[in-house]
Amino acid sequence: MAAAQGVRGCLLRGPLRARLGRGCSSGAPVRQQQQALVAAPAPAQELPSTRRKGFLTEHAAPFSAFLTDSFGRQHNYLRISLTEKCNLRCQYCMPEEGVQLTPKSELLTTQEIITLARLFVKEGVDKIRLTGGEPLIRPDVVDIVAQLYKLEGLQTIAVTTNGINLARLLPRLKEAGLDAINISLDTLVPAKFEFIVRRKGFHKVMEGINKAVELGYNPVKVNCVVMRGLNEDELLDFVALTKNQPLDVRFIEYMPFDGNKWNFKKMVSYKEMLDTVRQRWPDLEKLPCEASSTAKAYKVPDFQGQISFITSMSEHFCGSCNRLRITADGNLKVCLFGNSEVSLRDHLRSGASEDELVQIIGEAVGRKKKQHAGMFNISQMKNRPMILIGG
Repeated sequence: MAAAQGVRGCLLRGPLRARLGRGCSSGAPVRQQQQALVAAPAPAQELPSTRRKGFLTEHAAPFSAFLTDSFGRQHNYLRISLTEKCNLRCQYCMPEEGVQLTPKSELLTTQEIITLARLFVKEGVDKIRLTGGEPLIRPDVVDIVAQLYKLEGLQTIAVTTNGINLARLLPRLKEAGLDAINISLDTLVPAKFEFIVRRKGFHKVMEGINKAVELGYNPVKVNCVVMRGLNEDELLDFVALTKNQPLDVRFIEYMPFDGNKWNFKKMVSYKEMLDTVRQRWPDLEKLPCEASSTAKAYKVPDFQGQISFITSMSEHFCGSCNRLRITADGNLKVCLFGNSEVSLRDHLRSGASEDELVQIIGEAVGRKKKQHAGMFNISQMKNRPMILIGG
């Protein structure tokens, strides 16, 4: 690790006379062009947002060795859980009896979240996704997005939400710098929605999706966990949503987590889902995707949007994984399905220096395994419920 000290972070080289606006490779909205570069003596100003990503890529230093594991995977994507609380009770995420919440004093403060985010961005992370629980019930979520937006080198700020509060908050979140949105929706039938999430709110979620489209987010990603006997009969209805809207409906294989009563018979595999869709739309086209993408993307010709499949169980994508997670109580998880965790909160509160924190993070990343244990072994492992990990 000592040799890695010379490769610290995705740092910008050369004189930076202006801050570039943020753009998103996934097609998320970008801010309107602002003033062009000014002369050197003038105060720094933002450049057109469409040029920020290219500039950062061109001027980036070599990727941090601390975020590169022993298999050469570079982890430039950080997911931060803002809260363990949620205003829904989804069957695949939270045990029916609920979960024991961590005392507030043991959760990361806003300043601790920003401190850790700044450290990871300095080391090469260029995308941060805010999760939960439900991140949009955290009172200062707009302020957190605004503070993340100021981090030099961060290209994309995203959020995964259940959509209940989205329509109300999205205008402010967009203004603060939110680039991309994933909205969870597992059924298009209101009564079934209440059964799955154990709460009302279907129309609020649909209002949130419509608001995201209205504000220019493209694509608006819709996450649908497919469970046999529950919603696999709605696959074609979800695909039809992409005909006239810029949606990316992402069908997710049902995954085992503590308390969600997973079993193999409930899981609908990617290939089974794909066959169902192709029976209706035989000319379905496969789309190219980035090497680190978790999704296999497809499009019905002439449809505005697209669909994707998240194949965590049947065809894992561990070999190209670039993701790290920080739980709401400050633990670093290098694998969603692993039960190994390191408390960054404790080290932060005990006064660890930045270099010490980077060393701790690097050691955890270095221990990351080649792949997860497989669906049957995972189902037997002790791990957090999804709500306590961060989706």
